[in-house]
Amino acid sequence: MDFTTFLQSASVRTQLVDPGAPSGSVDLSRAADIAVNRDLYLEAENRGLTLTELLECDEYDPSPSGCSLDAFERQLALAGVRLAGKTPTTVEQFYQKAPALIPEFMMREIKRGQSMRPELSRLIANTTSIASNRYTPFFIDTDSDQRFSLRPIGEGAEVPALIVTEQHHAITVGDYGLALKASYKALRYRTTSQFRVLLWYIGFKMQTDKIGMIVNCLINGDGNDNAAAIINSADSGSLVYDDLISLWARFVPFEMNTLVCHVNTLKTILTMDEFKDPMAGYRFQQSGDLFSPLGARLVRCDDVPADYVIGLDSRFAIEEVVTQPLMIEYDKVIEQRFEEAVITESVSYAKVIKDAAVVLDTVFA
Repeated sequence: MDFTTFLQSASVRTQLVDPGAPSGSVDLSRAADIAVNRDLYLEAENRGLTLTELLECDEYDPSPSGCSLDAFERQLALAGVRLAGKTPTTVEQFYQKAPALIPEFMMREIKRGQSMRPELSRLIANTTSIASNRYTPFFIDTDSDQRFSLRPIGEGAEVPALIVTEQHHAITVGDYGLALKASYKALRYRTTSQFRVLLWYIGFKMQTDKIGMIVNCLINGDGNDNAAAIINSADSGSLVYDDLISLWARFVPFEMNTLVCHVNTLKTILTMDEFKDPMAGYRFQQSGDLFSPLGARLVRCDDVPADYVIGLDSRFAIEEVVTQPLMIEYDKVIEQRFEEAVITESVSYAKVIKDAAVVLDTVFA
């Protein structure tokens, strides 16, 4: 999705009203006692918190129940920074009023952009945070002749066992970075309302790239000989309803609750006669929500080969591993005024249960 299309999307339009605008009086007395500076960012980093989370701690400015603004939004209000409305603050005014708030503002808006791709959270079973760049997933033996199952146990009989060990190979959690290079001249007269849309797009694109990483892990595995099983369609070069039924039937005892495919394959599925439900078409036209063939949620990812359809049980297939959450080099943003803002994150993906993902190949020799 390019930036113009992103601007026209419903997820952006619903965010353009300032969610931080107070609906009543807000107590700023504790906020006024806090000096937000590089030392505060460093304290938050050392404690493994974002600046927003640090400000919400008891020793700073925790939000009372029912408060319309969180602790960081109260800092913005104290500085007189407006993010929307008829007269939003310009980037230059933001720097004049509260330059130390800009890195956290950027990170919050990038995260808001990430939330505009909810498909990612629907593809992962669990997120694990670790303190090392190496992670060894666990291995669940689902191929044993003596399958783990509940059954009556006679006196002296062996109890069925689910064998769980570590995988042979650890995965490396990669560092991913993005440098936002923009001259201060190009941004100084832009409003924060304009600037935040650019930040949303950055977060949105980062999530899109992560979905591509998940697709690679689903198809090829995480390096532990756990690539997805591949089945073929009935006829090479075609995809019909019966092929989707065959894919669905492979999920035992799992449930095929998600289908991930390229847009061209997605169009083929959407136009199948079996799925031409008038109500499904109505919902798609009204909200853009895709129908669910065979109860499976459709996810578009153009990193999927055009001849593949990935079926998965998202509750058991993929684990997200995070070493370093989203970060921005706050020193550069505060001092250099956007000459270069480096956004980094360390994340990788691992297979949980191999059998929870199966690939349907529609073009084969």
